Amino acid sequence: MTVHARIAEVTERIVKRSHDNRSRYLDRIRADGEKGPRRSTLACGNLAHGFAACTVSDKAALAGDVVPNLGIITAYNDMLSAHQPYETYPELIRQAARDAGAVAQVAGGVPAMCDGVTQGQSGMELSLFSRDIIAMSTAIGLSHAMFDAAVYLGICDKIVPGLVIGALSFGHLPAVFIPAGPMTSGITNDEKAKTRQLYAEGKVGRAELLESESKSYHGPGTCTFYGTANSNQMLMEIMGLHMPGASFINPGTPLREALTREAAKRALAITALGNEYTPIGEVLDERAIVNGVVGLHATGGSTNHTMHLVAMANAAGIKLTWDDISELSDVVPLLARVYPNGKADVNHFQAAGGMGFLIRELLSAGLLHKDVRTVNGTGLDGYTVEAKLNDEGTVRRDPAPAVSGDEKVLAPMPKAFQPNGGLKVLDGNMGRAVIKISAVAAERHIIEAPARVFNSQDDLQAAFKRGELTGDVVAVVRFQGPKACGMPELHKLTPALGILQDKGLKVALVTDGRMSGASGKVPAAIHVTPEACDGGPIARIQDGDVIRVDAVKGTLEVLVDAAEFNARPLATHDLSANQTGTGRDLFAPFRALVGTADTGAHVFGS
Repeated sequence: MTVHARIAEVTERIVKRSHDNRSRYLDRIRADGEKGPRRSTLACGNLAHGFAACTVSDKAALAGDVVPNLGIITAYNDMLSAHQPYETYPELIRQAARDAGAVAQVAGGVPAMCDGVTQGQSGMELSLFSRDIIAMSTAIGLSHAMFDAAVYLGICDKIVPGLVIGALSFGHLPAVFIPAGPMTSGITNDEKAKTRQLYAEGKVGRAELLESESKSYHGPGTCTFYGTANSNQMLMEIMGLHMPGASFINPGTPLREALTREAAKRALAITALGNEYTPIGEVLDERAIVNGVVGLHATGGSTNHTMHLVAMANAAGIKLTWDDISELSDVVPLLARVYPNGKADVNHFQAAGGMGFLIRELLSAGLLHKDVRTVNGTGLDGYTVEAKLNDEGTVRRDPAPAVSGDEKVLAPMPKAFQPNGGLKVLDGNMGRAVIKISAVAAERHIIEAPARVFNSQDDLQAAFKRGELTGDVVAVVRFQGPKACGMPELHKLTPALGILQDKGLKVALVTDGRMSGASGKVPAAIHVTPEACDGGPIARIQDGDVIRVDAVKGTLEVLVDAAEFNARPLATHDLSANQTGTGRDLFAPFRALVGTADTGAHVFGS
């Protein structure tokens, strides 16, 4: 099957646009790769420090500089359920390396905050910036010139993108990403959402709400809805940085441990010391980035990746734009329905056929680039499989199921849930924005209603509790962008807006903040850029202005006379309360340097 004409067209446009930056990046990492292992260039004192805590046999191996040394970058902490399983991974990896005649060392740890804990709290204002801190922490861990390859232990929202950006700064090193898998299924997402809404209406108390949440988020592993964390895992697999079939195997299982050992051995097999040298900077090329965008659309993935993928591509010298993402959305059908896009969770997706089935369906329609480099040593056709466990405890791979185990969760191409992807880009006189429509009913893809303007999510919630929101409304929540306060997620808005919508009102949200991968049934134009703090038109919106959010045409308009609208002064807002406490004072340089949402909202420049 040849590549779909639109996929080929967008890819070629990205290649041409990126040519100069990508060429400079490749020249740099190839020069680094040609220098070979660095340990031989270290002074004896440097090297002695580097292996002082190793076993006698590992010291001897590293002193000779003839065996590969595998760096481990870990985002382990036991406050994140998704990352708690990583506590035991370093010893598994070290032993796998010794079995392969090599050495492995933890090169460094990176911070890993839980957006689930910080939702609606001041700590959420550090969340997006933590991605760039993670990238820099990764670089620090790899800066010791001790390693021939690296494995990356991370799953959740900003953590994987940060690890990828950091890994690409050492793009001459092979990199394998190792997941820990989703937690087993708890109560249904419908049950959880119902209790949240009842709590917002004052019909149940905090005890009932906490009991419900604890039955949903109940054990080790990622949250099972299809948010940014699980979108990350999909991306790592479809872009060739996971071992095939590795993404959605539950923690604490024999297959999960076998996949971890296999990943460590594979990372050691693809160093410059062998015959299969596969540096990450070569794996993540323009075709791999396009494959990631296609996967995002086909699964209704996280809106956060309209920023993260742009930032990751930039780290590889590749210029990905929102226009590219939007054009690809037009030709990629939605093949997965996982909450909030459906009732199933990611375990149901895996049971229905998982990534192997999805990749095969997309390849069969020419919607993915097959001839790419992967850590598996195959093209993407090597990922149309399902990982299984042999009797002796090693991994085998069977062909992905020919038929979906549940077509309500994972559909074949002829039965796609909708003809286009889950993400759309909106343009208009309010700027640019992103909307996730895969979970939004078709009759709500166009909303036209009067604006009600708020400068924080707390202000909107207060108005809701006072009973002030009684008619059709486009809630405008501004001064929530990266320059203003770090672009927090605004999920505290979801229950209130959902209640209004359930009453039969026309409801939409427009914000320069984020709603992330859990964006649900209320149409939300998010990531509005330019943001209010950067002089964007959203700062001119007034209560009562009629706003039209049109996800069909891809427009975001305020229906006010242009001369009148442009003559209005830009609103201002006192943000001093967002600049101190919970470490926010330390991030003032980030707020000053950060780029716009459509360019990745990162601090690293072009």
